[in-house]
Amino acid sequence: MPEGTLEVLLVCAKGLENTDFLSHMDAYVLLTCRTQEQKSSVASGQGSEPQWNETFVFTVMTGEASELNLKIMDKDSFTNDDFVGEATIPLEALFIEGSLPPTLYRVVKDEEYRGEIRVGMTFTPEESYGGWKESSREEEESYGGWKESSY
Repeated sequence: MPEGTLEVLLVCAKGLENTDFLSHMDAYVLLTCRTQEQKSSVASGQGSEPQWNETFVFTVMTGEASELNLKIMDKDSFTNDDFVGEATIPLEALFIEGSLPPTLYRVVKDEEYRGEIRVGMTFTPEESYGGWKESSREEEESYGGWKESSY
């Protein structure tokens, strides 16, 4: 299974349901790819149109990672953070194309439309030669060979 780097550009969201009644929502995103999870910064006071413009990097095996999950949350100071909605992005097209420009994906909660999130992605496969990763090949050469022999 080819291994590589998944780079995710989290741009913005729009049309989100504001979960705060008295003030603007403070949205952030939990990005999950299989067992790896990363968290965006909090878009303080930006309400239902938050902007992040942040990049996240995941190491993925193309046969194992089939989707990227984006869970949008609203940061609350004195209570538990509110779940706003989520978007699930299949990665198969990305592995074929290599990159996808920033695209709008539907945000859903309880199977209902709750806005959109704009995300761009790039997949870079790790270089390999004859089944060996480039880094493994360099390590193999550094252990010595005929030119370092004392015979």
